[in-house]
Amino acid sequence: MTPSSTLRIATFNASMEAGNYAVDGGPLDPSALARNLASGAHPQIRNIAEIIQRVRPDILLLNEFDYIDDPGAGAEAFIHHYLKVGQKGQPGIDYPYYYCAPVNAGEPSPLDIDGDGVASGTLGDAYGFGAYPGQYGMLVLSRYPIDHPRVRTFRQFLWHRMPGALPVTHPDGRPFYDEATRLGMRLSSKSHWDVPIVVGEQTLHLLAAHPTPPVFHGPEKRNAARNYDEIRLWADYIDPQKSAYLEDDKGQKGGLAAASRFVIVGDYNASAVEGDSHPGAIEQLLHHPGIQADPVPGSDGGRDHSPDNPYGAQHTAAWRARVDYVLPSSCGWRVIQSGVFWPTRRSRLQRLVANRQASSDHRLVWLDAVLTP
Repeated sequence: MTPSSTLRIATFNASMEAGNYAVDGGPLDPSALARNLASGAHPQIRNIAEIIQRVRPDILLLNEFDYIDDPGAGAEAFIHHYLKVGQKGQPGIDYPYYYCAPVNAGEPSPLDIDGDGVASGTLGDAYGFGAYPGQYGMLVLSRYPIDHPRVRTFRQFLWHRMPGALPVTHPDGRPFYDEATRLGMRLSSKSHWDVPIVVGEQTLHLLAAHPTPPVFHGPEKRNAARNYDEIRLWADYIDPQKSAYLEDDKGQKGGLAAASRFVIVGDYNASAVEGDSHPGAIEQLLHHPGIQADPVPGSDGGRDHSPDNPYGAQHTAAWRARVDYVLPSSCGWRVIQSGVFWPTRRSRLQRLVANRQASSDHRLVWLDAVLTP
């Protein structure tokens, strides 16, 4: 790829987790995604593939893609049985390179994370909310080589090690977490990944995460605090003046070097103007001097979905908020355009986004940018 070529980078919370494949509200089957990937015939996964084929990103993060230990039953099955197969007349698309790894969601812990007095292991007491290990996982797909030895993950980074971490207390000021939980709780509800991708002679760092929703808690608002600090991890990671405290899962300390080229991607469950996130949560990225936050991606479908909402065109989720982001570094990129894949109600492609069972309750967000020296 030449330095003047344009890269399309995208993020998509694709709802490819067992909860979206349960039959008539029945029990979750952790093997559901692997089984449906092997068939090549599941309608929701075919629609996901069609959306990707229509947008054709060069680099893509999928959130809520259940982690499967066997890559042949996960990433490779998705690529070979769905993405490389043309859907509804679209040309297939190949991703020769991918990255997936364990996440905290559903990973049993010995802690009382939900504060109910019982350490149950999973769901509210998993290191990240989930019913089984690997639920709500992540997958990076790329047309360009991934420098696997240099990938950094922060799945096991402990929340209390973040200087000035937001406190979680009862309304009367008492600590919400017992001391064992406070000291043992991981910050990332899934994981934080720095995935270096080599494009020609240049390297970009794809910074991928999926912070917890800032809801589903009590007056202590523990998930809002965690969401804020999960977002803060990237704000600190890209600032050499603030990143010294960070230590990845291999023991390497610090963050990105100054003037590194990066793109932050993922469902961050936070909006600057709507929702229940802690004040200033996503602004830690949107107002960061090292990040290009404009242009804001939008769609006619979002406007059509919320015609009376002044922010409707910027929404990335069916529940009416902008929560999914593709944010490039201030250096190393010239942004061309961005958008959200959201057909209007009158479009023949509305079938692809009709509901979560059709594809997802989120929309694919994309950005076109040119690498600069």
